[in-house]
Parts: sequence; structure tokens; C-alpha cells
Amino acid sequence: MTATGARSPASKAPDPALVERFRHGLERLWPENDRLGLAVSGGPDSMAMLLLAAAALPGRIEVATVDHGLRPESAAECAMVARTCLDRGVPCEALPVRVHAGNVQAEARSARYAALAQWAVRRGLSAIATAHHADDQAETLLMRLNRGSGVSGLAGIRERSVISPSAIPVIRPLLAFRHAELAALVAACGIEAVQDPSNTSDRFDRVRLRKALAESPWLDPLALATSAAHLATADEALEWAAGREWNEHVVGTEQGFRYRRLAPRAVAIRVLARIVADFGGQARGQDLARLLDRLERGESGNVAGVLATVEGCDWFFRREPPRRSQG
Repeated sequence: MTATGARSPASKAPDPALVERFRHGLERLWPENDRLGLAVSGGPDSMAMLLLAAAALPGRIEVATVDHGLRPESAAECAMVARTCLDRGVPCEALPVRVHAGNVQAEARSARYAALAQWAVRRGLSAIATAHHADDQAETLLMRLNRGSGVSGLAGIRERSVISPSAIPVIRPLLAFRHAELAALVAACGIEAVQDPSNTSDRFDRVRLRKALAESPWLDPLALATSAAHLATADEALEWAAGREWNEHVVGTEQGFRYRRLAPRAVAIRVLARIVADFGGQARGQDLARLLDRLERGESGNVAGVLATVEGCDWFFRREPPRRSQG
């Protein structure tokens, strides 16, 4: 489904101060400054993004609305987004996707981003914007703190990332906005946004945390989001240090790698992760930390099919040999 058209005289424009704030955030996140795609679900956050972007970038945005087919109302919600786009003169396309069985939320996210990447390539868009905001960031940070995440996890929702393997940039220009002000913007423009019942269901950890956060006014979501941004900067620094450690202290061998460690633990763990990845494996941070503990004690260890041994000051990594069958 594609919709384009002239703007209706009844359409209300968003507050110019909010539009300028949105535009300023875009300038920093999106240096390409070309044509931008918006992922719009019909909820208040993404509808606010649509209204702000239409005002800030007239004639330079397109919208995709993904129909996961998980609820009977989804087709009607996509049609509502298309009507709003028609009113604002914004091209809009509905993207039907199939969600595989398993973790429904994770599978839906994977299918959604794959469809958005294909759409962006086909339409020649330079990036995709999503409507994650400060409250989303605060919830993500608190959830990951509660799970004992490291710096990378605590960095939360990144302002800019890519959809792998397409390399299409994803930007999140609303991370400095609160959900309440976005919902108020949509209401002030005379638009009734979609209300997804899953956003109020206590079956989900995020919803329970959202309610707890609302009951704790001394916690400031904007301050929490700022902390996540600082952690993202720290994560970039650790990645830079890990790259330098790799270049200076990791050497390829006939069987794998030799690593003479110099860096602190946080950097060494990232080097171990890269070694494991080069063997085609993937390991959780906790497993890599346990392997590092063993190596520091002069003991061998293994993780994700990679065997690590200690020889003097050097650590050697090779594929773990196949286990002998019992019989």
C-alpha cells in the first residue's frame, strides 16, 4: 500500500519550538542530510516523529509502516498511518511481514528491521529513523542494570547504529524527548494515535518496570538517558582500546592466535570476544570473563568451541578438538 497526496487544510502543525529541537538533533545524528525514511507504527511516539519530520524536512521523508499480522487491528492501524501521511503529503508504504514462532517480540523485531532495510534500499533512502525516546532509554538502562550487564549493554539504545548486513543507518532523533511531550504533541495536532495493548500488559518486564518508574518521581528518565549516552561514549573508547590491543598484541598463528595481554580486563575481554568471533563463535560476556579468570591463573579453558592455553607470558587460541565418542 502506498499513499501520497496534498495536505488537508484541517491538519494542525506541531509547535515550531519542538520542530526546531527535532531538527537540531537530526543535524548531529544524520550528516548525510539526504532523504530520510521513518518507521511509523501508529503509536503516539512514532506519530509525533512523523509530524515533526514532515515539518522539519518537507518533501524529503518517506514512511514505512510494518504490518506484523499479530493482531486483528494491525491492518487498520497501517491504514491510519497512511491516511495521516496522505494528509501531510508524505509517501507511505505498508510492509507486511511474517513473524516466526519463538520469542515473538524478538522475532517481530528481526522481521521488522529486515523489511525496513529492504524498503530503504529500494527507495534510495540514506537512513531510517525510529521513535525511541528518553523513557525507552531509561527503561532499557534499568533493565540491563538489573541483569548485571556490562558497559556495552548499559549504553542502551544507540543514537545511531546500522541494520546488519545491509549497513543502512538507523537514527533515533527522539532520545532527548519524553513520551508525555510526544503524546501531547500528537493530541495537539488533532490526531488519535494507536494504543497497543501490549504496552500495558504486566506479562512483559519492560511494562512492569515502566509502571515502577512512573511510581518513582525521584527517578529522572532524562538523566538516566544522559547516563546511557555517557556509557555509550565509554563503550566507544573501550572498542578503540580493544582495537589497539589487538593490533599490537595479537598475532596470527598456523592454528589460531597468540595473545600477550597488556590491557586492563575490560579491554582484554573484548579482545577475547574478537578472537572467538574470528573462529566463527559467539560467547556471552560472563563466559568470556570466566575464561579470562582461568587464563590469569595460568589455567587453560574453552568457550564457544575455542580452546585457550597458557605458555609462559602468552595465551594461545585454537579450535577445540572434537571430543572422542564413547563406545
